[in-house]
This record gives sequence, structure tokens and C-alpha cells, in this order.
Amino acid sequence: MMVKSFTPPSSQSSVQDSGNSKLSVIEIVPENGIGALVSNSPTMLRTTQAEPETLRYDPVEILAHYEHKLLQVLRRILAVLQPTLSYVFGLWWDNKRGVKVKNDRRRAIQLRELLTKLGPAYIKIGQALSTRPDLVPPVYLEELTRLQDQLPAFPNEIAYQFIEEELGAKPEGIYAEVSPEPIAAASLGQVYKGKLKTGEEVAIKVQRPDLREIITIDLYILRRLAGWVQRKVKRVRSDLVGILDELGDRIFEEMDYIHEGENAERFFELYGHIQDIYVPKIYWEYTNRRVLTMEWINGIKLTQTGEIKELGIDARYLIEVGVQCSLRQLLEDGFFHADPHPGNLLATFDGKLAYLDFGMMSEISPPQRYGLIEAIVHVVNRDFESLAQDYVKLEFLSPETDLTPIIPAFGKVFANAQGASVAELNIKSITDDLSALMYEYPFRVPPYYALIIRSLVTLEGIAIYIDPNFKVLSEAYPYVSKRLLTDPADELRTSLQDLLFKDGKFRWNRLENLLKNARSNQDYDFNLVVSQGIDFLSSERGAFICDRLLDELINGLDAMSKNALHGVTSLLRERVGLTAISETPGATVEQQQTLEHIRRIVGILRETRGFDPAKLAPQIAQIVVNPKVQNLGQKIAHRFTQKALAKLIRQLLAA
Repeated sequence: MMVKSFTPPSSQSSVQDSGNSKLSVIEIVPENGIGALVSNSPTMLRTTQAEPETLRYDPVEILAHYEHKLLQVLRRILAVLQPTLSYVFGLWWDNKRGVKVKNDRRRAIQLRELLTKLGPAYIKIGQALSTRPDLVPPVYLEELTRLQDQLPAFPNEIAYQFIEEELGAKPEGIYAEVSPEPIAAASLGQVYKGKLKTGEEVAIKVQRPDLREIITIDLYILRRLAGWVQRKVKRVRSDLVGILDELGDRIFEEMDYIHEGENAERFFELYGHIQDIYVPKIYWEYTNRRVLTMEWINGIKLTQTGEIKELGIDARYLIEVGVQCSLRQLLEDGFFHADPHPGNLLATFDGKLAYLDFGMMSEISPPQRYGLIEAIVHVVNRDFESLAQDYVKLEFLSPETDLTPIIPAFGKVFANAQGASVAELNIKSITDDLSALMYEYPFRVPPYYALIIRSLVTLEGIAIYIDPNFKVLSEAYPYVSKRLLTDPADELRTSLQDLLFKDGKFRWNRLENLLKNARSNQDYDFNLVVSQGIDFLSSERGAFICDRLLDELINGLDAMSKNALHGVTSLLRERVGLTAISETPGATVEQQQTLEHIRRIVGILRETRGFDPAKLAPQIAQIVVNPKVQNLGQKIAHRFTQKALAKLIRQLLAA
């Protein structure tokens, strides 16, 4: 059945203004001003109402709040352990009786109900598992999927009260229509379908009541447990407390719907221009800390492949769009959606991929982004020595770590990475293998890494569901290749140099591989590679590669001239009979190989998007007048003259 769905936040929490004044948060007025509106239609200005206070996660304040409330903490621990142990015992007993637990719908329903009862932190775990068909049996997968937007709703009276408190008027005074019941309900909020008095259909997202206390106490317990494990278990070297604090920061940001709206604005500005990506509009006049009014999106969850197919939409193409968008988020701009589960990704009726729920967003710094790109390149090209250095740059290993035993261990982990399907070797399986490696060697997982893996693993789970043969590296490498060839950043230029040269020799096969993969990226074309290539080769940063390429080009030209002269002398001796003329030797094997590489690269460029023989002449004319090209031409002529003179002198001395 086709549905019209707008998923409420899977990670938004409710905050009531009343409560204990010692509650474990710091409340401050945000420093940022009014942001630009996310707009797919004419702009609506945000009202100049007084800025509300914003919640901030502070583990010190949380510790101070619960340190003297041992009884309350113990009650929460027991509340989690008692039903969990009861469920685990039931599974064990079923297994003893020969019941096939993985096909038992009754146990699957109990698991969903257990996670719902335990609260938002555990619901998030269930949501993450709901995207992993390679880990979770189908019966359990079906039930866990309901955690995305089919949780029990809270009463309308509370929701209407929040709307009135946040927006200053009753719902009927603000909206022309509001659905009598929530359209969807998730872990931390629920959504009503409404209509503004100006006629636009909207989704009205309202936070759940009384969640701040349970969120903070769960974070407190988990953080104390993480600290104990770090101190007592010497084999654990990762910053578990830092990882929990990173998660806490994100959850507390989600408690403020104004922050989510600003995230949506920024996401639209960075990625809204990507083909077939759609970001809904935020109506700021009807948005505050606990109420968010957003453009209503008519669409279908990506995992509802049958309904999508009936509309004539290619679900696999939309996953490709999502993967490309995620690559830009993680590797280009650094601002990424950390919760891309199926309820937050919709196929619109006109074939676009719509992102929803911008509460859980995170950022990755430029050095970390470049480090990830380098790591992908080194994995694909089996350069495990450089990969070990990447892990030092990414702060997984300290600079003084002995990498000698780690390099061959990487070789075992990534032995079959290139070309493997997601079902056979995916991010999750690589992560598992790396976890074993990190346990054996002195790795330390930095806090930023957890949300990146969560985002990638969740998206990959959707890809597996749609197409078990979806190849993650095959989809990612064209983008990475394009970045290596066109990005002017010093870090990537250094990576390109390391990739193309080894022991002073130019590795033509690597350049061919880069060009072949890059042409598959939709943002890559012939004009781009030519202009960026000229800019780089004519700069100081490109001097090393330029000099080596000139040497290879001259070798190719020398090979062509030798072959031509060899052909002429052979013709004169064999056809004409001029035996007095000595037959000139042709190009050496090495020169012939260089010439063959050049021919193949020319062929790749001819097949690149944007190459048009009809436009080639004016393009060449435009390139020739470029001062940078003229400078390169002078270098080539100078180098060729030097080599010709050296060859002549050698021949004279030999004579």
C-alpha cells in the first residue's frame, strides 16, 4: 500500500520549562543570529520574536545532579536490567526447547516492546538494527522498522498545550487544519498533518513530555560505566567517555527544534542544489523550541521498494543519489546527517530523494575529511603502508606507534575489499574486522568516528535492503577519484603525487584507473579535468608531477619518432631496395609501453563527459592562448631540445 509519510524525529527530546532548578543542563541564550530560510519556494521571513533559551549538554552538571541520587540511579538500572534479563532468559529457554528464535514473531514483538519501554536511547539502538538485514532476521527486521514512526503516541491535549505555550496561540488559531490524531510517532516526538491559513500543507512536529530526565540519567549511567571500563580494562584504549559525550552533545542539540530548523537551512544551502535531492521548507513563524512546522512531503520510504516500483521510480538510483550526497557530506563539506534511517529518507512522487529530520547532525573537520579520502584511495590501491600512516593522521594511532606489524594486518582485513559486494564485504564487516585489529594493536578510536560509522552503516543497510549486490567502494571511488584529480587542497595533491609515483617511477596504471573512475561521477567532465589539470601542473605545487609527466611525454614523443623513422628505413630497405641505408631501431619496450599508456589515456579522455570533437578546435585555441599553457609548452620545448642535443652528442661521441 502506498503511503504518504512524514517521519517525526527519531532523536528529538522534549523539554518542559518546569522542573527542578538543579536539572543537569546549562541553559544559555544562543549566540547565533537569524539564519537564512530553507526555501524551495518564495522566502518567508522568520519573525523577530525573542530568542528562547537553548539546552546544552554538560556532563559535569549531569554528574553533580545524580551523584547524590543513588536510589534514583539504582531504580533506573533495575528498570533496564529486569526486563532485559527476562527477555534474554526467554530466548535461552526457547533455544533449549528447540524453538527457532530467529523466526519467532512473538519474540520479535517482545523485543520491539522492550526497546520502546526502555526509552529513547534503546529505541535508537533498535532503529539502527532495523536497517541491517545482513544482521537481523526478517521477522525481527519487520518489527524493528516500526520503531521509526509507529510508536505509541502521547495525548493530543499535551501536544496542543505545547503548541500554545511555544507559539502563543491555540492550534486552531494558528493552523487552518490539524489532523485529529498524529500521523506518525517516534521515540521523542510525534507529527500531525496540518494546513496553514495561507493554504500550504505542513507537518507539525511536537516533542514528547518528560523525556529530559530519562535521557540524562541514561547518559549518566552509560558514562559512568564507560569510565569504569576505560580505567579497569586495559585492552580498551578508545575514548569511550568521549564517544558518549559526543552522543550526548547531539542528543541535547536535538532537544531544540530551532536548532533542527537551522540545521535544515544549512543542509539545504550545502546540498539542496544536488540533482534529485529535496529538502523541505521550514516555516519559522510557526516554529519554536518544542514545536517545528515544516513543509509536508508526500513520499514513500526507500525500503518500500514495491510501491516505489509501481510509481516507475528506480529505488536503486535514489540510493546512488543518497550515497553521492553522503560522500559530499562526509568528505567535502563535513556537515553530515547522522541518522539517515528509512523513515528519514523518502522517495517523492516525482522521483526525488527527500531528507527529513535534521535533529541529529554532526561535523567532521577538514584534516579528518582529507584523511578519510586518502584512506579510501590507499585501500582501493592496496597501499597498506600508507594506510597505516593515514590512521596516524586520523588519530587512531599515536605517532610513536610501531607500524611494522600493523601493515600486514591491514592486508588481511582488506584482502578482498575492491569489487566485493555489500552483501559479501561491506562497511559493517570491514568495521568488525577492524575492531578485532584495533583490539590486538594499540588503536584508540576518536569520538568523531562513532557518528560517521553510524551514518554510513545505516545508509549501507538501506542499500543492502534495496540491492544486495550494491558495491559501496565502486560507488564511492568515482567521487574520490574526481576529488583527487580536481581538488586544489595541498593534502590531496600530495596524495595524488604519492599515488602516481613510486621509487621515482610514474605509475601509468594508477592514472588510468583514476581517470576511468572519475568519469563515472556526475560532476566530472572533460573541461573540468583539463582546466584543473592545467592550473595544477603550472603551479609550484604541481612542479614535481609536471616535471615527471614531461619526462614521460618526451619518452612517448621519442618513441613515436623512433617508430616513424624505423618504419621509413624499413620501407626503403625492403620495398625500394636501398640496402645501403641502415635500418634505424624502433622504440624500446619501455618506451613502447609509455606510448601505449598515453594512447589509452587519450581514449579515456575522449569517452569523458563533455568531450565534443566539434568543439575541440575552439577549445584548443582557447587553451593555447592561456599563459599557463604557454609556459607549459615552453617547458616541453626546452626539455625536448635538451634531450635531442644530448642524444646527438652521444651519437657523435660514439662515432
